[in-house]
Amino acid sequence: QVQLVESGGGSVQAGGSLRLSCAASGRTFSIYAMGWFRQAPGKGREFAAGISSLGFTRSYQNSVKGRFTISRDNAKGTVYLQMNNLEPEDTAVYYCAADLDFDQLEAGSPRYWGQGTQVTVSS
Repeated sequence: QVQLVESGGGSVQAGGSLRLSCAASGRTFSIYAMGWFRQAPGKGREFAAGISSLGFTRSYQNSVKGRFTISRDNAKGTVYLQMNNLEPEDTAVYYCAADLDFDQLEAGSPRYWGQGTQVTVSS
């Protein structure tokens, strides 16, 4: 069982930056692929970024490439999402997710989810 707790959301103006954090419970954090998903008002949940268990592989949704960076600290059991040059279209609830299978996580079906943190970008 893995419990995920996000933090770092908030409100920012367009062009600004935020860093989201996701702390995972348990001693086996380093075996899980981790990811960030987001759900904008009135839309479905979508994959934003993912990172493999040891951090060697990272993937991003096209709309965030070059602006968002996912990273992890296995010693701290934490995954991060650095978001730069934010746009109003990035406004969403951001969810942390975990799965043993990186492909399954990317496909949108991770086993574990956090509760979400709100990010609001104003123009």
